[in-house]
Amino acid sequence: MGRLMAIEGRKNAQDAKRGKIFTKLIRELSVAARAGGGDPKTNPRLRLAMDRALGVNMAKDVIERAVKKATGELEGVSYEEIRYEGYAPGGIAVIVDCMTDNKVRTVADVRHAFSKCGGNLGTDGSVAFMFKKRGVLGFAAGANEDAITEAAIDAGADDIVVYPEDGAIDVLTSPDAFETVKAAMVAAGFAPDEAAVTYRADNDVAVAGETAQQVVKMIDMLEDLDDVQNVYHNAELGEDAYK
Repeated sequence: MGRLMAIEGRKNAQDAKRGKIFTKLIRELSVAARAGGGDPKTNPRLRLAMDRALGVNMAKDVIERAVKKATGELEGVSYEEIRYEGYAPGGIAVIVDCMTDNKVRTVADVRHAFSKCGGNLGTDGSVAFMFKKRGVLGFAAGANEDAITEAAIDAGADDIVVYPEDGAIDVLTSPDAFETVKAAMVAAGFAPDEAAVTYRADNDVAVAGETAQQVVKMIDMLEDLDDVQNVYHNAELGEDAYK
């Protein structure tokens, strides 16, 4: 009985995590469609959101319903985009992008996560200048470095980052070139394991020990909030951060 309960507990946790991912993606679909229209052919942000939703096996009718609600074809909730900035322990810069239908609730939840973990919520622009918006195509460990590098250069990528610890590769692009480079990489036979337009810090800051663990705790708390879509930071974390 204990083993069955453990299996059921893991399944419930996985279902809950999947539900949170779906909730965040539906909000992104809604905001993208409301901002740029419901046609993914003319709305790159919506097209990217749809790709991400399909990538986690979200049903097409769920995607279509979210888009129709956002464009007014169906009745739905209206979400607002809000960004919060601040510092985690160790002077780590943090950006928190949210989508919410209740700003009072969201700022209270975000502020609680910062203060509980020894961080400080800052003002608009207090850390954003440390980050740049980049397109990132991620290839898992074991990818063919030479072949991907050659294809990325041909596709017009800005940079290629190889992580020596496991051989994973990131192909970096400007936001405007992201879709073009991604399509060229796929056409060359190199479909990325992950692809997104995101924010990357100009320089990372190394933290270790209890400070690193507090940073990880705060990031986890923020990412677990329903209203939080993405959390960006400039922490360089070692293995001891996850103990």
